[in-house]
Amino acid sequence: MSDTDGVARALVVMAHPDDIDFGCAGTVAQWTDSGTDVSYLLVTDGDAGGDDRIGTGVEMAELRRTEQRKAADVVGVHDVRFLGYPDGRVLPSLELRRDIARVIRQVRPQRMVIPSTERVWAHIGVSHPDHLATGEASINAVYPDARNPHAHPELGDEGLPAWTVPEVWIAGGPAPDHFVDITAGIDRKIAALACHASQIPDIDALAVHLREHLATMATQGGLPEGRYAESFQVINTA
Repeated sequence: MSDTDGVARALVVMAHPDDIDFGCAGTVAQWTDSGTDVSYLLVTDGDAGGDDRIGTGVEMAELRRTEQRKAADVVGVHDVRFLGYPDGRVLPSLELRRDIARVIRQVRPQRMVIPSTERVWAHIGVSHPDHLATGEASINAVYPDARNPHAHPELGDEGLPAWTVPEVWIAGGPAPDHFVDITAGIDRKIAALACHASQIPDIDALAVHLREHLATMATQGGLPEGRYAESFQVINTA
């Protein structure tokens, strides 16, 4: 059975512009190619990103929104939303849960991809506090908020009925159990990452390390030598 069977709509929620492209752009490309309508929700605009500042935080945020939209287009995603929370200061607040639940009720996805809520000590970069907070707020938005008609009653007032997301894929966690062969689309993943020029000064150097990492994931997932894979932990949330 294909990963996209029965999945008409998917929603990917991440903290910063470029998180999706590092974590799951190859998988997203497969989904859109198969006809799944994928939406992106970024909690921040990435205004604190970049070692070499480009103007003000407002200008950086605008640049990073533009970069993310271009990267999304590379993998066939045309619905890109930003919540505008401050980069580096995300908390799993009730307000953030409500704002994610609102988008869940608008998009009505059969599948979501979210960051892990668990710190990965071996690869500390994936455990940015914004990632952990976004993961925590997202899973709470899935259960119980989005499906509970009595949670966040203002969403009902907005004409958004409750919606149950039956499946969540966790990216960047310590216990992956599902590996997606993205060998055919790895160049598109790298092309999507190349759109984030404000954050990635040398895409060729990154591509070398990325291919090594994705090859390791493929081996871990039992795929043949020479393949590349993205990894997830799949959770039944029905």
